[in-house]
Amino acid sequence: MENVLVTGGAGFIGSCFIRHLLRHDIRVRIVNLDTLTYAGSLDNLADLPDPARHMFVHGDICDRELVANLFRQYEIDTVVHFAAETHVDRSIIGPSAFIQTNVVGTFSLLEAARDTWLGRRASGRHVKRFLHISTDEVYGSLGPTDPPFSESTPYAPNSPYAASKAASDHLVRAYGHTYGFPVLITNCSNNFGPHQFPEKLIPLIILNALEGKPLPVYGDGGHVRDWLFVEDHCEALEIVLRKARDFETYNIGGDCQATNLQVVEQVCAIIDQLRSDSPWAPHRSLIQFVTDRPGHDRRYAMDTSRIRGELGWQPRHTLAEGLRETVDWYLSNPGWLDAIRANTGYKEWLHANYTGRVEGGTG
Repeated sequence: MENVLVTGGAGFIGSCFIRHLLRHDIRVRIVNLDTLTYAGSLDNLADLPDPARHMFVHGDICDRELVANLFRQYEIDTVVHFAAETHVDRSIIGPSAFIQTNVVGTFSLLEAARDTWLGRRASGRHVKRFLHISTDEVYGSLGPTDPPFSESTPYAPNSPYAASKAASDHLVRAYGHTYGFPVLITNCSNNFGPHQFPEKLIPLIILNALEGKPLPVYGDGGHVRDWLFVEDHCEALEIVLRKARDFETYNIGGDCQATNLQVVEQVCAIIDQLRSDSPWAPHRSLIQFVTDRPGHDRRYAMDTSRIRGELGWQPRHTLAEGLRETVDWYLSNPGWLDAIRANTGYKEWLHANYTGRVEGGTG
């Protein structure tokens, strides 16, 4: 890899990956294309190692002319495609943005890659990889005793978000098969860690606990997820880029299955320890069960034997270790949290998504 286009690199996982790649490869130059929606922030890029090798471009992946120009101008040889609308709750309230970004945006990138790379390959210049980052949610929901998702599990998306990611996965696979340029797909489980926008469970719980607000837990709190620390995910992605065969798919998970309620209680216990003087301790007393969201998948679990066996990757963090590091980061970065608190759009979304649920909670 020399010239890498990272889409969505001002977001949670994308910014972590950029830090990881700059730290571990002194040759790489990164072009970071991000439209800076509510979940993307230049604050996430404030601590980059060797920032001279990183260039930020404010733009939309759906802008085909812009994307094509970036491919040509910077001689992009590798794409790492994070840019996506990712929150199930938002997709239920407003699915249109998910179709536009996740499907149309991915198509725009694929077209730019096809137009540029096929001509470049014909002239003898080597093209490296198009790595598409997807989700375990494309596989649907598991029963309590079902085996984990494998790379051959049939797709059965149950939310507008999951359906939009499934569609983008199919596009990437089809372009690789039809046009022969080197695509890879990874499907990851629930990421958590520093810089995650607090619409997702763990940072939402941290932020609310620090302010003594209710900690909303959907339904009975028994929904099971496979929790993956973001730095472990980024390490896996680098290994996939360097070692995987073209046209392969890999599941990436943390091997940390836990219910939402168990995760919330662990986060509360960590905050109790680190903020023992808090007037709201014990913070688990703030937990409030709320009406479940429509079509909520009950259980996800990932079979990671393929990436372990073929590429030698495995997660480094246990759930407890990752949660401790995550909580400590949020407590140590009050300026980042203040920016979130001042975000009018975030406040409006919290009201739209949770106020009614709290009022109709199930106890």
